[in-house]
Amino acid sequence: MSLDYTSLARTIAALTNGETDEVALMATIVCELHHADERFDWTGFYRVTEPGLLKIGPYQGGHGCLQIPFDRGVCGAAARTGEVQLVPDVDAFPGHIACASSTRSELVLPVRNSQGDIIAVLDIDSDKPDAFTEADAEGLAAILNDCFTR
Repeated sequence: MSLDYTSLARTIAALTNGETDEVALMATIVCELHHADERFDWTGFYRVTEPGLLKIGPYQGGHGCLQIPFDRGVCGAAARTGEVQLVPDVDAFPGHIACASSTRSELVLPVRNSQGDIIAVLDIDSDKPDAFTEADAEGLAAILNDCFTR
């Protein structure tokens, strides 16, 4: 399944127009994303709450890990490097944290504010292997950029 990211971006922009609260933005974005694609088994944000540490933010799906240090897992790698992590097989990722045993593949994007600081990561897990593409990463990055760097 391929998402129409242009249409999804318009919907999210309309829903978040004028909103500046980061948690409100995250909650709205994650709700729209999670219900837009059957590949998205767990969809959520981990927020940077102190140097080197992510804590769970708004999410949809089963329970997530409560805290993730920057030096662990796929989310930590995205926060530490500032780069998108597209992982077709989580079992092959060194140091993967299995918050859910059903996760087979993962896509994690850093979230930056208007000053360029990483304030969170968007984590999308799938119970299907090799579920995500570069097109997914690009579409999601555009949505995040539109919402958090206004």
